[in-house]
Amino acid sequence: MVADKDGAVLIPVALLDAVLAEAPEQERMEGWIMSEIDRGVPLPGLYPMSAETKARYQAWKEGTLSSVEGCTMSFGTDSKGVYAIATTPFLPDGALDTPSIDRLTDFYQDSGVTGMTILGIMGEAPKLEPVESRAIIRQVVGRSRVPVVVGVSAPGFAAMRSLARDAMDMGAAGVMIAPTPALRTDEQIIQYFAQAAEAVGADVPWVLQDYPLTLTVVMSASVVARIISDHPSCVMLKHEDWPGLEKISKLRAMQKVGDLRPFSILCGNGGMFLDFEPERGADGAMTGYGFSDMLVELVGLFAAGKRDEAHDLFDAHLPLIRYEQQLGVGLAVRKHVLMRRGVISSDAQRKPGSVLSARARAEVDYLLRRLARHDPRAPV
Repeated sequence: MVADKDGAVLIPVALLDAVLAEAPEQERMEGWIMSEIDRGVPLPGLYPMSAETKARYQAWKEGTLSSVEGCTMSFGTDSKGVYAIATTPFLPDGALDTPSIDRLTDFYQDSGVTGMTILGIMGEAPKLEPVESRAIIRQVVGRSRVPVVVGVSAPGFAAMRSLARDAMDMGAAGVMIAPTPALRTDEQIIQYFAQAAEAVGADVPWVLQDYPLTLTVVMSASVVARIISDHPSCVMLKHEDWPGLEKISKLRAMQKVGDLRPFSILCGNGGMFLDFEPERGADGAMTGYGFSDMLVELVGLFAAGKRDEAHDLFDAHLPLIRYEQQLGVGLAVRKHVLMRRGVISSDAQRKPGSVLSARARAEVDYLLRRLARHDPRAPV
């Protein structure tokens, strides 16, 4: 085991795999971890272990426990950085593209993201069969070195409960819940999330998704605060209101005077307003813009107080970010960019889905060429 500077016990996911399989390379993995720590190398694949998990791990090392159940990745109210919203890669015939799922997972991790979110709106979750959803969770969680959040929104709570419990059993860090579009009043919204939190279980940490432009459900800052206050298991807000900068400020002001407990705010909308959201109190981004490596750099620049450098980087990407934000074709643009970057093999969506025209593809490629003048990560 390894302890960080604050004394928290840590364990790497790679070692977890070895432990759970009772593999012989466990000692070699521990030796490698210690050598990397000694060299001062940051290891994004290390996660805090609870006291209970620490005890289980120690028991396994002493031979009194055959596995380390419960050693899963975690996220919480202090989560920061970038959580990548993952697309779901498909082959042109609509079948799941499992090799591309692996490449996409690796790409996000190599970009420096602090987490991943799968089976969200941009992950085409409603188009998946239940067995496919679970296969994707198993594949991504099994490969990921960072916390994985799973979108579990569903028309009914039975399906939501089933997917949430299966996801957590497979090692997900938490789940994300969006409101059903039928909600209109504050009381309806509050009651819906009370029932949703009960359905997934009080032991499951979850993300509250606030996305009125697509879901048509408008949550005021006071309603968001009420939901967070009522449910300790709600650890994060995925903020996608538009305009929404003032909402971030209001929520953080409530915290400042002690009216609201700590929670993480990660922002979506393709990063459209990430040039000011950190200054309003956001902890980072949760979005799937095709340059997650740029988003990581951008959030880092803001954290370092390099405001002008952050805006310069953002400005270079803004034309492509804006183009991707077109309703109806945004996912097609995002997948095309990921394909151009060599991350996924096809930009296909499962039907029904939008397809970029030849003219639109040419426009995106033109924006990529212009972006490459300022950012060498852009393909030409």
